[in-house]
Amino acid sequence: MTAVRTALVIGGGIAGPVTAMALRRAGIEATVYEAYAGSADGIGGTLTIAPNGLDALRIVGADVPVKAAGQPVAYTVITDGAGRRIGEFPGLRDLQPSQAMWRSDLYRAVHEHAIASGVPIEYGRRLVGADESSTGVTARFADGGGASADILVGADGINSVVRTLIDPAAPAPRHVPLLNFGGLADLAVPARTDTTYFVFGRHGFLGYWVQPDGRTAWFANLPHETPMTTAQAREVPAGEWLRRLREIYAHDAPGPDLLRHTGEEKLVTLGSVAIMPSVPRWHSDRMVLVGDSVHAPSPSSGQGASLAAESAVQLARCLRDLPDAPGAFSAYVRLRRGRVEKVATRASRTNNSKALGPFAITMMRLMMPVAMRTFLTPERTLGVEQRHHVDWDRPVPALATAS
Repeated sequence: MTAVRTALVIGGGIAGPVTAMALRRAGIEATVYEAYAGSADGIGGTLTIAPNGLDALRIVGADVPVKAAGQPVAYTVITDGAGRRIGEFPGLRDLQPSQAMWRSDLYRAVHEHAIASGVPIEYGRRLVGADESSTGVTARFADGGGASADILVGADGINSVVRTLIDPAAPAPRHVPLLNFGGLADLAVPARTDTTYFVFGRHGFLGYWVQPDGRTAWFANLPHETPMTTAQAREVPAGEWLRRLREIYAHDAPGPDLLRHTGEEKLVTLGSVAIMPSVPRWHSDRMVLVGDSVHAPSPSSGQGASLAAESAVQLARCLRDLPDAPGAFSAYVRLRRGRVEKVATRASRTNNSKALGPFAITMMRLMMPVAMRTFLTPERTLGVEQRHHVDWDRPVPALATAS
């Protein structure tokens, strides 16, 4: 049985509250500390929770509210800019469908469930430092206050402070030469509501799905060599971004309709796509990383939030079963590193396909039917990632291996 009884969870996004709920289920009292003075409700673009993510959320009882906030999507259709179908990928039939949703809806569902589960969340507590000892760790906050516990969990996102406290030489996020946008169009384009659509256009990638309320959620990636932070991208007026997007997607159906019916207030500007390269050190003796702070794949993976949920419950499971924090952290890394890095590698290949030229898109259209009957079957492309299951009831051995 673990000697860990208390935890400080730094970061109140998605990974933090899920980690706190999992730790509490493991018998560890956990409090979440969020840097911002208020919640992130209403902030962010779209995302997908895959079946493996829903399975992990089930362990802390959060799958039900998350599914209530999302929209089940069982199919993916790929087209070119002319609207010609390149391929269709059904989900794995014996798994629950993925859930498409807005990040703000996921945030709200997770936070409300965490609070209802008894997780304390303190806002306006920006971490600036931490002091470890043989018996615990003390966090220091920008407001001059502090908090102490047996361990500290860094769930503070891709620009993690905890990552640099664990290892000052830790790698920084890497920007992919793609700008990331999202939006909500006030019309329903001709499409099925159980399907996400990926359009490989002449100059950029566009994805969308039709919501039950008759509006269409969309997301876009445009090639852009110069990195732009979210703050820098938002310095450009929304109207100017919409003008550029309308020009770029002028000949890529249904881009013109989507952008014509998207108001400036419904455009989400996210800057360059950012990912985490491999992080050598995931933990110290009393501090450990979870979620985007240590494994942020490209949004192309469709797995970012799902992997964070998996890591949260796997970390809690290791802390529950192993006698000390360093041993539990080491087991956690052995269980997680290989999986998350494989997903990141796959997503990196997907990023490269979002800037295909006309010739490559034509070849894709010609080859896709054959590929889908051979090496691009749903089981081969989705099975390993989406069938992953964290066996909460199974004890973690001291020499844990990936499972």
